Amino acid sequence: MVSKAHGKFIRVSPRKSRQVAELIKGLDVDAAVGMLDNMNKKPSLHIKKVLESALANAKSRKKDSSALYVSRIIIDEGPSLKRFRARTMGVASPIIKRTSHIYIELDKRR
Repeated sequence: MVSKAHGKFIRVSPRKSRQVAELIKGLDVDAAVGMLDNMNKKPSLHIKKVLESALANAKSRKKDSSALYVSRIIIDEGPSLKRFRARTMGVASPIIKRTSHIYIELDKRR
């Protein structure tokens, strides 16, 4: 592990984030950033920010950024925001707004 970064309490569903995370796992950092730039999904923006943070952490430790790849990416479920929507006949239906914790580790290719 060369560097790592995390983003917590991000307002995006963990299930949708995991779909994006599976696409970039194992890719070089440059390829992963390019893929996230061209992806039209909400979690890609948040994952890209955490990935760039991990890359900045590696550069601050004087590591070569061209040899880095996404060795580990974990999407955990954060706390849920519970809201209610008014329905007919005085009934309320719940709305659950989910949050995610994103952890990314970068490593050198061997």
